[in-house]
Amino acid sequence: MFTEHGLWFKLVLIYGAEVLVDERSRHNCFTLLPRGLHITWSEDPQYWTWQPLKDGDETETEAAALRNVCWLEVIGKQELSHLTPGVTYEAVLEAMLTDPAYGWSTPVNLRLKLPDGTTQEHKESLEGKPRGQWLRLKVGEVTPRKGQSGEAEVSLFEYEGGQWKRGLLVKGIKIVPKE
Repeated sequence: MFTEHGLWFKLVLIYGAEVLVDERSRHNCFTLLPRGLHITWSEDPQYWTWQPLKDGDETETEAAALRNVCWLEVIGKQELSHLTPGVTYEAVLEAMLTDPAYGWSTPVNLRLKLPDGTTQEHKESLEGKPRGQWLRLKVGEVTPRKGQSGEAEVSLFEYEGGQWKRGLLVKGIKIVPKE
């Protein structure tokens, strides 16, 4: 068990996700780890590699390190029935740009797709973002209802610009109560 900035208690690591409880509100939270995400071409070291990371509490995790792709696609899924009903959650992709980084002049797409088919989608430019710092890219928000089931799909993608991209670390997707 650990505390991250005094906010979280780690419960269990299952199926590529960390299950957390917010210490103040007691609401469920999730971190979808990179090995539990669908990352197109991640099994080919020509395009992606796996880089060990140390979290603040010295827990070792991994990040997916982008070597070179022109078809960028990262998808995570979260079962809504595991979230606390009535609580508004934010879906945030945690990533870092590293040097050398290129191919980011075309904005990436961030999308949250809910089981009823509704989507929240926007573009975000990574080109001017700082290098070597974790970025919290807000994808969208969801407020699950009691008894609601089905998966919310969280994604980052860009494949229409045709540019080769390099220099992105993906730490995971956090599903946390909105503050």
